[in-house]
Amino acid sequence: MSSKSFDVAIVGGGPAGLSAATTLARSLRSVLVVDGGQPRNAPADGAHNVLGQENISPTELLDRGRAEARSYGADFVSDEVIDAARGDNGTFTLTLAGGDTVDARRVLLATGLVDELPEVPGVPELWGSTVLHCPFCHGWEVRGQRIGILGTGPMAVHQTLLFRQLSDDVTLFTHTMGEIEPAEREQLSALDVAIIDQTVDHLDIADGTLAAVALTDGDRIERDALVVAPKFVVRSALYSSLGGTLADHPMGQYVATDAMGATDIPGVWAAGNVANLAATVAVSMGAGVTAAGALHMDLITEDTRRAVQARRSRALADAQEAV
Repeated sequence: MSSKSFDVAIVGGGPAGLSAATTLARSLRSVLVVDGGQPRNAPADGAHNVLGQENISPTELLDRGRAEARSYGADFVSDEVIDAARGDNGTFTLTLAGGDTVDARRVLLATGLVDELPEVPGVPELWGSTVLHCPFCHGWEVRGQRIGILGTGPMAVHQTLLFRQLSDDVTLFTHTMGEIEPAEREQLSALDVAIIDQTVDHLDIADGTLAAVALTDGDRIERDALVVAPKFVVRSALYSSLGGTLADHPMGQYVATDAMGATDIPGVWAAGNVANLAATVAVSMGAGVTAAGALHMDLITEDTRRAVQARRSRALADAQEAV
């Protein structure tokens, strides 16, 4: 692998990376996808709002995506990129955990993010099933049920309003979120949202599903689903090693890009959750396609410039020879 060079190295084989790989390979670009095999949505039963693929298993979606990209000539390696450097000629050299190195003219970061969950016993065990965070990804599946909101920060009221659309029985546990503004408390009261100003101790689990939310004062509130707000931590080590600095967002830090996915580092693009903390599967796919189109045109521009320079050099040499 170390002896081969690619037009584009894509770090991350999720929806963004695979969509980009397919788009680039269809334009006859040499593409390598380096993927460590840790998809963020692996705990979920199905992916939603993916046109034509509703409720598809996240694993099956990625399997299909890899097969499609391979069918157009994209290469894959199961490994982790642990370092990257840009040479004097502008080419990037990526070092893999397995010891190989890969050269690429451009790099697309599609490394995604990690959900750091609240430290409440029971939350990790039920994450992706009856403990969830996105109403658009999993709200339909808990519609009409007894839903709890675990307040851990300023987004808790926002989440409560979103899930109140899906059920008449919603309870907000203030937990560690701090004081609720009077206007917000009035809004929630008008929507018949119960507010429990207590800290949650743990979740009671029965038959692999949520049974109740147990409070530190000993009370148990039966709930069918619990909504949490994870801390979104992007996988940014590679971006930082290339000299990038993360941008701040209320939900966490991210890799800032322009509308086409280009970062502040020349030759480096980013797509998916690493650049958009709120991106769903479908949004990440679109971002991958967009970034791939921009990358392709950037390479065309460079190749065209080199071709013009080469022709001019030949013409000059011919003219000098003719004198």
